[in-house]
Amino acid sequence: MKDIATDELFTKEDATAAIILAKKKAGLKWEEIAAKIGMNPVWTHSACMGMNAFPQDKAEAIVALLSLPAEAVDALTESPTKIWEQAVPTDPCIYRFYEIVGVYGPTLKALIEEEFGNGIMSAIDFDMSVTRVPNPKGDRVKVEMSGKYLAYNAW
Repeated sequence: MKDIATDELFTKEDATAAIILAKKKAGLKWEEIAAKIGMNPVWTHSACMGMNAFPQDKAEAIVALLSLPAEAVDALTESPTKIWEQAVPTDPCIYRFYEIVGVYGPTLKALIEEEFGNGIMSAIDFDMSVTRVPNPKGDRVKVEMSGKYLAYNAW
């Protein structure tokens, strides 16, 4: 049995750091990694960053693909604790998503409620894709999100 007092545990943060380093060394893109393990690139990146738990077979696949330590499998399959900074980020790309939600959040909520009723769009039963759309004025970023509708319950 492992002596927790003396052995260091391989954490989700350790797995993320190992993945980023291995990805960089291998010269792979997220789309390539996702294709090789049979997952969506958005979900793959999120799970690699510790925000989702890999199924056992996918954790084993990414560990093998990137030659990560075997201990990474356990860390990658653990349920995440989704804690992130609540301050507005300074990264320009991430800030723009905050801006979109700040400006259009109430509109999205109103349109969802008009179409579906009083409820929310799930971020758990959720799909997302990011694609390039050629445009003569400059290529555009297309972000598509699809989440299961969840009605509020009265109990």
